[in-house]
Amino acid sequence: MRNYKKNYPLYETTVFRDFRVMTENVADKYPDKIAFGYRTNPHDEQMTTVTYAQAREDIRNLGTGLIALDAREHQVAIVGESSYYWVASYFALMSVGAVTVPVDKDLPLEDLLGIFNTAECSMIVYSPVVEEKIMALKEQIPTLKTLVCMGKSEVEGVIGITDVIADGAKRFEEGDHSYYTYEIDPDRLASIVFTSGTTGKGKGVMLSQTNICSDMTQGMYNFAITERTMCLLPPHHTFGSTVNFVGHFAQGSMVYITSGLRYMMQEIKEVKPTHLVLVPLFVETIYKRIWSTAEKTGKAGLLRKMMKVSNAARKIGIDARRKLFSSVLSVLGGELQMIICGGAALNQDIIDTFDALGITILNGYGITECAPLISCNRNRYQKKGSVGVPIIGEQVKIADPDENGEGEICVKGPNVMLGYYKNPEATAAAFDEEGYFKTGDYGKLDEEGWIYITGRLKNLIIFSNGKNVYPEEIETEISRIRGVGEVVVYAGESKVNPKKEVIVAEIYPDYDALDLVGIKQEDEEQVKTYFQDEVRKANSRMVSYKAVGLVKIRKEEFVKNTSRKIMRFAINKNIDEE
Repeated sequence: MRNYKKNYPLYETTVFRDFRVMTENVADKYPDKIAFGYRTNPHDEQMTTVTYAQAREDIRNLGTGLIALDAREHQVAIVGESSYYWVASYFALMSVGAVTVPVDKDLPLEDLLGIFNTAECSMIVYSPVVEEKIMALKEQIPTLKTLVCMGKSEVEGVIGITDVIADGAKRFEEGDHSYYTYEIDPDRLASIVFTSGTTGKGKGVMLSQTNICSDMTQGMYNFAITERTMCLLPPHHTFGSTVNFVGHFAQGSMVYITSGLRYMMQEIKEVKPTHLVLVPLFVETIYKRIWSTAEKTGKAGLLRKMMKVSNAARKIGIDARRKLFSSVLSVLGGELQMIICGGAALNQDIIDTFDALGITILNGYGITECAPLISCNRNRYQKKGSVGVPIIGEQVKIADPDENGEGEICVKGPNVMLGYYKNPEATAAAFDEEGYFKTGDYGKLDEEGWIYITGRLKNLIIFSNGKNVYPEEIETEISRIRGVGEVVVYAGESKVNPKKEVIVAEIYPDYDALDLVGIKQEDEEQVKTYFQDEVRKANSRMVSYKAVGLVKIRKEEFVKNTSRKIMRFAINKNIDEE
């Protein structure tokens, strides 16, 4: 049994067995509260709002209409950006017993076709922004019967989602209660999530409603969300669909659905979120903007001094952060209290900086196969370097630990997937003999059961001398260097000396940050010399076998998937520098 910080109780949460129960519960409890906000046009002055009572009605009517279109117990793809109709479609399909297949709208045609046919989709609910792609593929999907557009469409045979809702409303008024009378089996297949992956082709993760609902029920005991947040994550990813949508909807928190990443900072100022759910790249972007603004206005030195004074005052019980740093916090709407961050490692320096300014970052850990949340730091109890304590009901063990207690992180619990779709071999390989899911992440547990992640097993660098190096550990150290925008570490062979093994740090510079210290983008030699000198300093802080032997400067950002993770397999590792 895990030990929590003394006198720190679990939070209250809402328990629900399936999506329909969730929708009914929260609508009964908060009928007039705003569930979602969004702008039809990003330049609209006023946002459109939807109450919980209205959301229930829309979901019920949409569900009734989808039943009439034979969606029940069939695979239905949902393709598009985050929108109110995306959420309504997802919730309605889950509530009527369909199998949802959330799909990345930015995938190339070949990958989209592969998913639609692998999943044998009979219906596709899509956004107008991908209509051209869907039209190009529809004749190549033998199982496809119905197309529903989450907007206006002039294509013959395509049904508009508002028409499905209107038809469902009419049917319900005339006594069709099929939405409510169907008995949902929460343990059967409910969603197939195809992982985008950062090391190659993804797999179809099979999740039940028990997986998803228990993940949020059990997870919310450990930390408390606030009244108002924003959705800045892609909806096809479980971090967006489960945590941002299901977790917040179930708890009665308002979610503003952003108009797009280009409007992120503007809308944060307008919406004034009290907390955010972000991946590290977004947190790093905000962090860099704070310091860039401070440098440009000549106030960076003063800000650092104020942070030191504030931190010292907090040790004796005086907390004036909201007043001291009000000008910095105003850029983030002025009411932001907390950021829930997951998806990849986040530098502890960034966490400490936000804490000093008055914003708590709860670093967490999740994986699609676990629906996704595995662990998270707590609102008033965090451990540096840890991704938190496992959610209630989650069993965690370290397989084959070394002398430092580090090994593969394995988990077991009601949130763990049913398996990989049409891939029994991969499913069998993913679980050990005790039924634990093998995450592929390497790490350790402390005496209280808190998880610390070292890196991904697939990224492990194994040298011929037997030394093992996790690139993420070195990347964290190098990312502290001023002017590093992005960095990826990997093993390379020099073209000059093919037998020479070398750790390569490939850096995409943040040229705005470099400019502030007098280093110009056009002076490539100066840029390279600067990073070589700084990496040498970083090397001195690490054991010798982890030292970077070669620094490579990129001219373009690394290729990323839509979850904003760098796709390591797409990196050209040919070393032509010496």
